[in-house]
Amino acid sequence: MNLKILRALLLPVAMAASSASAADFSIGFDWGNLKTCTSGNPSTVPSPGFRLRGVPAGTVAIQFTMTDLAVPNYPHGGGKVAYRGGSAIAAGAFTYRSPCPPNGRHTYRWKATAFDAAGKKLDEAEARKPYP
Repeated sequence: MNLKILRALLLPVAMAASSASAADFSIGFDWGNLKTCTSGNPSTVPSPGFRLRGVPAGTVAIQFTMTDLAVPNYPHGGGKVAYRGGSAIAAGAFTYRSPCPPNGRHTYRWKATAFDAAGKKLDEAEARKPYP
């Protein structure tokens, strides 16, 4: 088989594998023992634990950021943690401003951004949950 035909056959397979692996990065979390807060005055609290799947090869750090989807400009913050492999980031790895909606239930999004040793963004994943 000539090289042009072989490349034509293999390139779509390689591209599909590359995009599938990028789409595999996902996170999950639970609020855990977070004290209920509905006053609109959040506290600084330890982060929840995160479940990880499909972390991109070469990841050395993951930046976590929380956003209240009803009030996206509120600075809940997050934290950057070293990643040494595995499928979890332990609860309390960083602190952030807790969810604390003043008027009922809000949905919050945790976004995780994976970085390599050079600081290049490799991929992002997110998970959403209502609170309280």
